[in-house]
Amino acid sequence: MRTSATIWFEPEGRKIDTEFGVTILEASREAGVYIRSECGGKGICGKCRVIVKEQKYLNDLMDAEKKHLTNYEIGLGYRLACCAVVKGHVVVEVPVESRVGDQRIQILGFEGAVRLSPCVKKIFVRLSKPTLADIKPDVERLLDYLNEIHNLSGLEVDYHVLKSLPAILRKANWDITVSIWNNKEIIAVEEGDTSNVSYGFAVDIGTSKIAGYLVNLTTGQVVSAGFVENPQLVLGEDIISRLNYAMKRKSGLNELQKLAVEGVKSALIDACKEAGVNPNNVYEITLVGNTAMHHFFLAIHPNYLALSPFVPAVKRSLDIKARIFNMGINPHGYIHILPIIAGFVGADAVADVLATGIHETDDLSLLVDIGTNTEIFVGNSEDLLSCSCASGPAFEGMHIKHGMKAITGAIERVNITSDFEVEYVTIGDTKPSGLCGSAMVDAVAAMFKRGLIDNKGRFNWQVETMRLKKEENEAEFVIAWGHETATGKEITVTQKDIREIQLAKAAIYAGCSVIMRRKNVSWKDLDRIFVAGAFGNSINLENAIVLGLIPDVPLEKVKFVGNTALAGAKMALLSEDARREADVISKKVRYLELAADPTFDDEFFKATYIPHADLNRFPSVGSILRDSTGKVFKQS
Repeated sequence: MRTSATIWFEPEGRKIDTEFGVTILEASREAGVYIRSECGGKGICGKCRVIVKEQKYLNDLMDAEKKHLTNYEIGLGYRLACCAVVKGHVVVEVPVESRVGDQRIQILGFEGAVRLSPCVKKIFVRLSKPTLADIKPDVERLLDYLNEIHNLSGLEVDYHVLKSLPAILRKANWDITVSIWNNKEIIAVEEGDTSNVSYGFAVDIGTSKIAGYLVNLTTGQVVSAGFVENPQLVLGEDIISRLNYAMKRKSGLNELQKLAVEGVKSALIDACKEAGVNPNNVYEITLVGNTAMHHFFLAIHPNYLALSPFVPAVKRSLDIKARIFNMGINPHGYIHILPIIAGFVGADAVADVLATGIHETDDLSLLVDIGTNTEIFVGNSEDLLSCSCASGPAFEGMHIKHGMKAITGAIERVNITSDFEVEYVTIGDTKPSGLCGSAMVDAVAAMFKRGLIDNKGRFNWQVETMRLKKEENEAEFVIAWGHETATGKEITVTQKDIREIQLAKAAIYAGCSVIMRRKNVSWKDLDRIFVAGAFGNSINLENAIVLGLIPDVPLEKVKFVGNTALAGAKMALLSEDARREADVISKKVRYLELAADPTFDDEFFKATYIPHADLNRFPSVGSILRDSTGKVFKQS
């Protein structure tokens, strides 16, 4: 009885032999065909649409497919790749809207100046040869030289370096370069003078993306960058899904660790290839990520992060040999993992503070790093208070009908004219395939300003425009007509999409409101607002205020600072001082658990309104009001 099948993926023309019982999504990953799946294959997002003309070798339609696919699409042969189970030979067409394109990434971030003092230092050494009159052992000969000439005492020698030292010394005719880590340990010995060949890698493990800098430790200059999608996405789009995976599956944590390590290694290899650097000349990695990513990478069981009172296993910074992870750098080098603050405020947040320097100034600052999990800080050099809110993945396209990440073909800018026509800009200047997060902010804000929705986010059916309609009992507004798009299908914003954006922005605003109340400060007291993260760097500030995502403050107070998590990791790579400062930040910052604050629910509910239930908080937006019928009128 036949138990294997061949799957052809078009238009790539790639095929793979697989066992019966796997899903098309699982087979696509094995074949190296990348299909969008924001929910990690759980049938939630509906983005992994494929077309299979001959479906007799697939299972019957599942409930998730009946929910996400129209009857017309089902008639055309559409299936969800995560639900379609293979029972024979099939040809699978991956339509344009389901393909993973080139994603625009945010690598650059604001960072403070640091004194160049990396933990890895390379020293050229010219030793005297042993003789019958001088039979000092090799290690002692080297250590005595370093102590006498460079005042380095008490050094240890990595065991694996020790094993190869005698051969290297004699092959090099006693002229060698020694790599010393943290003035404590010799981690490499190389023939000749390689003192100027020294690199490190700073990396941020994000929930959806892994990005890193390859840095010359001698000059402090970035020589290249590496980026990959976080491979853990296959196990869940959000942190909670991955925590559940780790807790409920026997091998779940090991799978998550393996994927995290593979992701970092892939980004590193790409950066080394671009710069023409031998990975063996990379001697250290500095790594940041949220607390869950931190625990996944280290294979520390994360059970108690998901359970009240959300306690992490460790807070302090860690230094671990790279060979333990088979990371691909010099195996005797180290991985330095920055400290964390709390269960949901991790090393990436410590790096945010380090890079922006809000802990060193008298100015009162609000720092918001917008992501699936948004970290918030308020304070100055006297005191910093932090919290975290689950803003969700709506700003990255998940739970949005035509949402997608910031890749080629995504609409990134939207404007609605006074006659309800839509102007938009796409990434790559191509035909649109969907809407990324910045476009959703623009679209909802523009619909509110034009009276298409009221302050509760409900469509105003008194507005006369063909773009506002109901499709299979779903209310939606057309951003791009079918003839304009890459897929031939309309790109719309639905009532449910608007609600998802309202919930996401409400979580962020409510978190800011609660933490500021705890600090006994108001919006007008703020001297500066820093908005960090890839999404934050791409949004239209005025529309973000209209939506109620960020407070109604003078625009000059707001600064987009990009990927400060990666910038902080780079600072720690280049400077021992920065590492010590990161440790101070971790200990100094106070943490507020929003779930324990009795005012959060009320603040959250009020913040679901556009821009807010209390328009006094948004005076510049208060000129646009809605009455109970949805009729638009101007404030007198």
